[in-house]
Amino acid sequence: MLQILQASLAIISTVLLFVVLQKVYLKFSNPLLLPILTTTIVLVIVLLVFNIPYSTYMQGGDWIQAMLGPAIVALAFPLYNQRALIFKYKYAIVSSLLVSMLSGLISVFSLLKLFDASDSFILTALPKSLTTPVAMQVSDSVGGIAPLSAVLVMVAGFTGAILGPLIYKIAKIDTAISRGVAMGSASHGVGITKLKEFGEEDLSMGSLSMGLSAVLGAFICPIFAMIFM
Repeated sequence: MLQILQASLAIISTVLLFVVLQKVYLKFSNPLLLPILTTTIVLVIVLLVFNIPYSTYMQGGDWIQAMLGPAIVALAFPLYNQRALIFKYKYAIVSSLLVSMLSGLISVFSLLKLFDASDSFILTALPKSLTTPVAMQVSDSVGGIAPLSAVLVMVAGFTGAILGPLIYKIAKIDTAISRGVAMGSASHGVGITKLKEFGEEDLSMGSLSMGLSAVLGAFICPIFAMIFM
């Protein structure tokens, strides 16, 4: 009975907190107030201040996490609506994803080598632009630390969601395909939540890019690690 109560409290409090912080975000439109980011920060603070074990919170959090699968599947709807656009630019999309994947791997590898990071941390960071389940599997297969890879995936997602619109503006990226491919390939699920503010075409491109990046990354990351590590 106690576990049911704790799970229900975790679910209800998380959902209510997200709804409230989403209203705050819609009112002020500051990228730093992105609800998925602020909700995470507030929850971490609450757990630390009240000394609530993570396992206790996850009795309800697991139910929320289980909704991630259906939420990702739901992205297929805007993808279907924009299928004509996708087929029209299929070669540009695939080539852009390959360039994005390789440039991401090379930049992470080079920067961490420059700062003399350990091989273990480099292997952990390589899959940071893949969606969490794939990133953790890839990290584990190449000798990285899977839970830390999940954290780096979140950092990449939050960074893209916060800085993405500014980069679009500075670089004058003004097409749905460019915005979607850039965000989906670099910042996965967290990043593409920001794309819905730009329109359905952006969201479709972002969800397609996230999925294809995960597939490509599952093959390219281990090969990259095998060659350069």
